[in-house]
Amino acid sequence: MASPTDLRTSEALQVLRRVFGYDTFRGFQQDVIDHVVAGGDALVLMPTGGGKSLCYQIPALVRPGVGVVVSPLIALMQDQVDALTALGVRAGFLNSTLDLDARRRVEAAFLAGDLDLLYLAPEALGSRATVQLLDRGKIGLFAIDEAHCVSQWGHDFRPDYLALSMLHERWPDVPRIALTATATSATRTEIATRLDLTGARHFVASFDRPNIQYRIVPKREPRKQLLSLLRDEHPGDAGIVYCLSRASVEKTAEFLTANGIPALPYHAGLDAGTRATHQQRFLREDGLVMVATIAFGMGIDKPDVRFVAHLDLPKSVEGYYQETGRAGRDGLPSTAWLAYGLQDVVQQRKLIETSDGDLAHRRGLARHLDAMLALCETVRCRRAQLLEYFGDSPTGDCGNCDTCLNPPETWDGTIAAQKLLSAVFRLDRERNQRFGAGHSIDILLGRKTEKVTQFGHDSLTVFGIGGELGEAEWRAVVRQLLAEGLLAVEGDYGTLALTDASAEVLGRRRTVMMRREPERPASTRTGRSKAAAAVVELPAAAAPVFERLRAWRAATAKEQGVPAYVIFHDATLRQIATDAPTSLAELSRVSGVGENKLAKYGEQILGVLADAPA
Repeated sequence: MASPTDLRTSEALQVLRRVFGYDTFRGFQQDVIDHVVAGGDALVLMPTGGGKSLCYQIPALVRPGVGVVVSPLIALMQDQVDALTALGVRAGFLNSTLDLDARRRVEAAFLAGDLDLLYLAPEALGSRATVQLLDRGKIGLFAIDEAHCVSQWGHDFRPDYLALSMLHERWPDVPRIALTATATSATRTEIATRLDLTGARHFVASFDRPNIQYRIVPKREPRKQLLSLLRDEHPGDAGIVYCLSRASVEKTAEFLTANGIPALPYHAGLDAGTRATHQQRFLREDGLVMVATIAFGMGIDKPDVRFVAHLDLPKSVEGYYQETGRAGRDGLPSTAWLAYGLQDVVQQRKLIETSDGDLAHRRGLARHLDAMLALCETVRCRRAQLLEYFGDSPTGDCGNCDTCLNPPETWDGTIAAQKLLSAVFRLDRERNQRFGAGHSIDILLGRKTEKVTQFGHDSLTVFGIGGELGEAEWRAVVRQLLAEGLLAVEGDYGTLALTDASAEVLGRRRTVMMRREPERPASTRTGRSKAAAAVVELPAAAAPVFERLRAWRAATAKEQGVPAYVIFHDATLRQIATDAPTSLAELSRVSGVGENKLAKYGEQILGVLADAPA
């Protein structure tokens, strides 16, 4: 006789095949699903694109009752429900975008047991009416998506998440599953404590996204550098560009559009209607670039984002990982590109010094920034350092980041550091003056600028002693000294100041090794990780068939008013084009073709294949 666990596994696997069209689970998906179906609580950490949603969607379909999903992504709930509806799953949502009639229809469906999944915003659980509604229905499980939002040290803290511990207090017998793609061990502990999940079983997958190539380049003319990246490596691809300020978002979007790259801005300064329109266009149209502040992107399910570019330094490794993880959800090769310069370090240090909060809070922000700077300045494999930050154990160099493809040199920068620190020391102690990095570099290079001569700094003993390095190299020295805490930024004007650790260098008690950037940028064409190389290229005969299928998908998606990936992902269309099925039975064996989609689109796909030229 089969055990209860075997029966649950068998039922879950049937749902996976029948509804989602996949034959096997990935990683520990099955372990999570079996645990939650059996009534256990779980905390799941799985990288973007790793299949987190199945970990609560399948238990919701197997367990009696409705799976209630708490998500901060109000603007995306409609798309999430559309994607599930296309699979034949009965799904709905309740949020502030619904009118009264629509809300009543969803509430009635919930109470009648006619829903499999119900999406709610976290603030909805603060409403007495919503809580009373849930009390009247049958709840199968609670899923708390984007669970890192509960962490006050996280990169996307949402105060409403702090109240979600009430789920266990009010519905103690309903299993809960909290999910996120980004959390260090400390953040995991905080999530478990704040959500009252200290007794939950933890499932932690590898954070590795081997299909993403990580690249960090010196910032020179960042918009022109970005344009070269898009033209040379990602022509016609969809992607996201992150900027720190609203003004930079607007200017970058205008710059790309003027240079033939279709781009849209997204930031909190735009009205809600414009933001919603731009987001919908990005999800539904091919080849659009979204230029945005970090207000954009969480929960974006678009699988074919081929690049994520940062024109400003992220505040933390968590934020960087979360944002870059929006690339390549379909597992195909993608690029995470960051332009990074001295001014980024100065600006971020200044923001920390002027931020709200007590000393402990500012120190926490500084630790996050220090880890991000260390990732930028490393001469090691970037992926290995990124994985170690999250407590993962890399097996070696990845072969698919810039430091692996084009290793940087290291050099003994102790003397250069002493010269720079001496210039700052003399300006501060001898003249009681402080200036920014550019002025100190002018002094070292012996430049008699108007400011240098005005203040008599051409008479300093350090004037002209730095001719062995160029301006760009000196700026790299300043940047790396700031990154290592050997130099500080103070005041509203970003002036340089010594730190306690500076004395170790000036006193010749500390050696300073520095990174020298390679002369040529890393080539994406000569090296790729094993996983990226394993992506099978379409056979020549299948390529035009794939394009015909994409055209059919685009027309179908437009007709239904849904994103193209709701119909089928690229990976599924690629397999259809390669396998060339001639019957519904053969088509049903393609990964990603479940029963509902086979019934809805099967004959149309076979028609597209039959019409393809021989």
